[in-house]
Amino acid sequence: MSADHAAPAPAVGRPATSPGTAGEAPRRLDAPDKVSGRARYAVEYDLPGAVYAWPVQATISRGRIVSVETAAAHRVPRVLEVLTSQNAPRLDAKGKIAMAHAGALPDLLLMQDDRVHFRGQIVAAVIAETLESAREAASLVDVVYAAEEPELTAVPDDARSIVPEMTNDLSPGRVERGTPLQALADAPVQVDQTYTTSAQFAQPMEPHAATAQWEAADRLTLYSSDQGPSWTAVTFAALFGLATDHVEVVAEYVGGGFGSKAAPRPPAMLAAMASRLVGRPVKVALNRPQSSTLTTHRSRSAQRVRLGAERDGTIISIVHEVTGQSSRLLPYVDQTVSMSRILYDAPHSLTVSRVVQLDVPTPGWVRAPGEAPGLFALESAMDELAHELGHDPVELRIRNEPEVDPESGLPFSSRSLVRCLRTGAERFGWSDRDPRPGARHDSDWCYGMGVASAIYPVLLFPSTATIVARSHTDFEVEIGAADIGTGSRTVLHQLAAEALGVSMESVQLKMGRSSRGLAPFAGGSMGTGSWGWAIHQAALQVKSALARESIPPAGLRVTVDTAEEAMLPPQHSRQSYGAQFAQVRVNRYTGEVFVDRLLGVFASGRIINHATARSQVVGAMIMGLGMALTEAAEPDTTLGGWVTQDLASYHVPAHADIPDIDAFFLEETDLQVGPVGGKGVGEIGIVGVTAAITNAVFNATGIRVRDLPALPDRMSAALTAVPNRVS
Repeated sequence: MSADHAAPAPAVGRPATSPGTAGEAPRRLDAPDKVSGRARYAVEYDLPGAVYAWPVQATISRGRIVSVETAAAHRVPRVLEVLTSQNAPRLDAKGKIAMAHAGALPDLLLMQDDRVHFRGQIVAAVIAETLESAREAASLVDVVYAAEEPELTAVPDDARSIVPEMTNDLSPGRVERGTPLQALADAPVQVDQTYTTSAQFAQPMEPHAATAQWEAADRLTLYSSDQGPSWTAVTFAALFGLATDHVEVVAEYVGGGFGSKAAPRPPAMLAAMASRLVGRPVKVALNRPQSSTLTTHRSRSAQRVRLGAERDGTIISIVHEVTGQSSRLLPYVDQTVSMSRILYDAPHSLTVSRVVQLDVPTPGWVRAPGEAPGLFALESAMDELAHELGHDPVELRIRNEPEVDPESGLPFSSRSLVRCLRTGAERFGWSDRDPRPGARHDSDWCYGMGVASAIYPVLLFPSTATIVARSHTDFEVEIGAADIGTGSRTVLHQLAAEALGVSMESVQLKMGRSSRGLAPFAGGSMGTGSWGWAIHQAALQVKSALARESIPPAGLRVTVDTAEEAMLPPQHSRQSYGAQFAQVRVNRYTGEVFVDRLLGVFASGRIINHATARSQVVGAMIMGLGMALTEAAEPDTTLGGWVTQDLASYHVPAHADIPDIDAFFLEETDLQVGPVGGKGVGEIGIVGVTAAITNAVFNATGIRVRDLPALPDRMSAALTAVPNRVS
């Protein structure tokens, strides 16, 4: 099989520096403002007359509101108003339709009727001049319900499950190629296993927060912790029946999102509704327990993966089926099975996505939604196939490398998965791995290595950018994108300077406001490619204009919209690739799993800023470690909502959990994905990590981890049940 589909290039840790500034690693431009406290986040704007709103949340999971008693709340000093379904601003019916078409969540339709869809839903809110008064008064609001019996849990092969028409990535809920079930039955070697993953929270450092101010009956300014200010402006304009340019969403600094802030969430809507009711600016900031139900989470999943192969390791058939959970409000389904259709060269494949709608909060985007849990299942099954065949797991993956995209038949824009695997194996010392499970141990510990492939699609969306030339050495760049802490402000500054052929000091970049032009949200690893494309094209037009005409007194202004180019049907299959390697030790008595080393080797096109790119993938690898070993959002199956509602009970990895992490980029420029040549690095770092760790656990102990996370009590029970495997 062909090893790669791009011209060979040396494996280097840092790409060659291009003329200008891209490729270098200058200091982050937002660093001084952040460390000095000058950077202002969503509820830190000093607006005259600003007050606070605190939500009242439903204590039942299903039913309707009979009455809301607010007298006691009104007696609390400095309380201004109690927002309920009786006095809440009505949202525009046509806006609801527009919102649905835009993919925004129906969770935004706060207090529009008397129905309760999940425990924790906002059913009222207190507005007061101090946060303390609002919170105290909210505890005194008495809501009477007519409760109904909720459905809170799903079971394997749940009869209530449906196959949606489309999943989150707009692919069909069922995709079949060839005759996969027959090919599977005929295969001489088969793997048939079910893998489960727990729900997860995004847990950004900055809570979900917003400050809303109505400057007139038809003009709203929303300071929001938001990954996509321009898309939020479109959504809120539709819901409130406003012109889009009458909604300004400000997200100049955002303290993380990981997908949970990629669509507008209830805190922003609550602030806007409360501000309209009292005629003053209103601030809303959720605490951790509120965030668990009112923002989003990664859905639990149960995945059945079946692989059929020849005895030489050639895969004949892949069947990947997933069942997830969603709310009554929306049949949200991640694209969990999508990468199984294109990662390996199987002539027959079947992928099916199912969802069970329950009386629970709505899930949604959490970093690498779908791909992260989906690659855990597929890459675990690949490891099981390698063990069954007695093949090296790296070589098995290479044997099944496709020449073209198995699903679409398109050629790859570039595909360096094999190079990632080969480079990673050499860099990690894979040849030292003993393939016999449980072969390396001492009195207390078992040691092992694991590997997994990584893949993430290249997503590009239209974007608008404006460049104003004040002189030949003074440029102002405007774009409606948000930097959520990833370094986008610095990277876009670099790209603008490079395209204009000037130093970074000659460029002033303005971003983080919806009025600066339509731009996709900071998510899906599409930001730099989408925004950078628009900035690059605007810069070329500015340079061309400067070469043939003088600069007018007001400056030369050029605006570019990439809608026509970015939305052309792709002529190539476009993905980022990686290989993840893990070394673990497992305590044979306590079941504790420690990751001693992680290596990620990535081919993500051109790396614009090596420092920020490395930070992205290292953070993502840590999130993958958390998914594998510590993170589980545990549902309350009696009352509804969540049991784990804070960072004391929901365990994200701490410093002591983090091993030696090596993140390494192969040199690659892929101009088939646009003029930037980069593919995005935000999410390729998390996919594959979890399987690499759990595959290493198998190599260390002989125990398969098919249910995440691999908590010590689960591991201890498994070790006790099969002590001979680690003796």
